[in-house]
Amino acid sequence: MANKPPLMELPIATAQDGFYSGFSKNVAITSKILVSALIVWAISVPDNASAVLSALNGALLKNFASWYIYVVAFFMLVCTMLAIIPMTGRIKLGLEEDKPEFSNFSWFSMMFGAGIGIGMLTFATAEPMYHFATNPNVIMGEADGAAANNVTPAYVWSFLHWGFSAWACYSLVGLSLAYFAYRRNLPLTIRSGLTPIFGDKLSGHMGHLVDIVAVVATILGVAQTLGFGVEQFVAGVHKIGLGDWLLNGDGKPSAAGIVFALIVVMGASTLSALSGVGKGIKWLSNLNMGLSFFLLAFFLLLGSTFFGLGTLASGLFAYIAEFPFLLFTVWSPNGTETGNALASWQTGWTVFYWAWWIAFAPFVGVFLARISRGRTLREYIFGSIFIPSLMCFIWFTIVGGTAIDMTLNGTAGDAISGAGQQNQLFAMLELMLSSSIFWVMALIVVVLLLTYLVTTADSAILIVNTINAAGAENPQGRFHIIFWGLALSFVVGGLLIVGGLGAIKTAMVIGALPFSLVMVLMGGALIKAVVRDGIREKNGVQSTHQ
Repeated sequence: MANKPPLMELPIATAQDGFYSGFSKNVAITSKILVSALIVWAISVPDNASAVLSALNGALLKNFASWYIYVVAFFMLVCTMLAIIPMTGRIKLGLEEDKPEFSNFSWFSMMFGAGIGIGMLTFATAEPMYHFATNPNVIMGEADGAAANNVTPAYVWSFLHWGFSAWACYSLVGLSLAYFAYRRNLPLTIRSGLTPIFGDKLSGHMGHLVDIVAVVATILGVAQTLGFGVEQFVAGVHKIGLGDWLLNGDGKPSAAGIVFALIVVMGASTLSALSGVGKGIKWLSNLNMGLSFFLLAFFLLLGSTFFGLGTLASGLFAYIAEFPFLLFTVWSPNGTETGNALASWQTGWTVFYWAWWIAFAPFVGVFLARISRGRTLREYIFGSIFIPSLMCFIWFTIVGGTAIDMTLNGTAGDAISGAGQQNQLFAMLELMLSSSIFWVMALIVVVLLLTYLVTTADSAILIVNTINAAGAENPQGRFHIIFWGLALSFVVGGLLIVGGLGAIKTAMVIGALPFSLVMVLMGGALIKAVVRDGIREKNGVQSTHQ
């Protein structure tokens, strides 16, 4: 009730000695068993795993498509409401004397690198090019595929998937955890976000289940992101001349190429995770942000800058104007060719993305909370939703706009559109540059990819370890960090080798569903906590820990 202080203690039993000293055995061991079982299943009986996962995926997408659309709309509304209300926007994520641990640049760099960096490199070219060819506006006859009148719609749909809604998923989890960890001194773990609803029951099996769901969703969501990045990394390494053994005859990464990439990426990631947030992760995040700005500057100087800036303006205006419609629209099969095509498109794109961001949210959310102590609620939401979204919009219009412009004016032909998504950025650079300069730029892209892959993977390893350690911000346990590094490698490598990205997508959509329910409860619990804490402060009742 609001006439007494809120719950400020949530004991979680951890081992006092032995291999699991400092860790919750219930969460750590169960999570490891589940992830290990998935790895063994996918590698030992790939046909059975693929069939079962595909059947489950089809059933979930058929029955829960509208659920994913509406819950992401809910996350966006909660974050926006809390930011714009003056009283709630001024709330500090911590005590009044707490100051931010990281500079604004480092804060934004770590947040952006963990949240979306790899996908930006892969999809800044690939997604606008795909939507330029077809999207709901084309399906409904409002625009023509691969024509000038389809440029703005292509960016509206690209912005939808990589803009406000995506970052709202991350922001909600991070905001909830930062609020309860730094204002109420509760453990920095997912279960703490549900305390206004379930109270101290979360110390037991209910809380263990919530954290286990978060760990499994994190592994699958990060595996999806790493899968895209690993494929592009292998393509880039091949472009700089490391050898044809990296690719199969169809131009896709070979098993040897995938294993090579994972050894490099996960080895570096595990070493970085062992160094903690303030050292390796911070340094790598600053490096990849600097390289990102360099690559963006390259396209501003040599790419289709005016075309890109024009599409940024028109696309952003249309996206904001149509955002309420985009946020709530659900297309269901209705027996017509157009209706069925729209439902199929939404399931394959928007629903898939919402599941991806939800599966990624426990990892990014805990990480955002970990680096955001001392920020105000409004500063946090604007910094974690609107600024990263704007960065994505600029990237998509300058980089992807160059590809679309080269296709429209006939410079590229089908060289970009005909390349696989992992090759489209390299195909565009190859058209723009001489062979020697292309090699240098390809090397820079490969290094940037590597830093993003390492930053994402090491942050994920650290966050999974934090959840397993009952919210300890700097958990000990080098062998546990190494285990999760190897587990991520086997999940990505095993699913890529036996079923490609399709297998990872399927597992990720399945893993995201239970955590989407957890996130809805977190949103409701956060609103309840903020309202009641406001009443407590008016009545002179303690609302923060001392």
